[in-house]
Amino acid sequence: MTIAALQTVSGASLEANLETARALLGEAARAGAELAVLPEYFCFMGLRETDKLALREDFGGGGVQSFLADPAREFGLWIVGGTLPLAAGDAQRVRNASLAFSPQGGCVARYDKIHLFRFDNGREQYDEARVIEGGGEPQAFTLPSRDGHAWRVGLTVCYDLRFPELYRALAADLLLVPSAFTHVTGQAHWEVLLRARAVENLAYVAAPAQGGVHENGRRTWGHSMIVDPWGEGLAQRAGEGPGVGVAG
Repeated sequence: MTIAALQTVSGASLEANLETARALLGEAARAGAELAVLPEYFCFMGLRETDKLALREDFGGGGVQSFLADPAREFGLWIVGGTLPLAAGDAQRVRNASLAFSPQGGCVARYDKIHLFRFDNGREQYDEARVIEGGGEPQAFTLPSRDGHAWRVGLTVCYDLRFPELYRALAADLLLVPSAFTHVTGQAHWEVLLRARAVENLAYVAAPAQGGVHENGRRTWGHSMIVDPWGEGLAQRAGEGPGVGVAG
């Protein structure tokens, strides 16, 4: 199966972010991908963490969910929308949700990020729990590829990468890690963690990432990767900036 990991530098304009994502999905389809995976926060990275509250959608309907369904049908792609904000248990928080869509445009799986990022090195401070409500259950789905193989695809997001027990529980053939690693943490641990999750689970890992300097001043690491079960990189988007990494 040919997989595409899409890299973006999302900003505060939903429309511009979706336009970029659509162009990258089209590029992935033209490259022969069956599955295209967008990064965490592909649709929006606001100037403040609370900005995402205004864009939250109810699961099963909304502009971003429609956006993901349409190119899945148009391009005949399986698409995983890295993450988008879905309604949570109260009005002050959202679920950071990863949704998988079939080539028929139907949503076949939903995963709400379980492990919420918190980091403070004296220069950068992040605490996702202020605005995000954590999920509770691992999620996977079956993807029948064109060659007749049925892939078990495990859904995870970004900071989940540091918790190997989640990946073991998924027991998947392919592990997805849409991410927005900071430049500091990505430079230190991104590649080694991706390779470790691949090797210890005997699984492929596809990790599309945010990569660059965003409107809010945050700098993300990029270096989107697809790794095989031996820990070898099959594709990598070098450095920062939007682009597509394809392996198959």
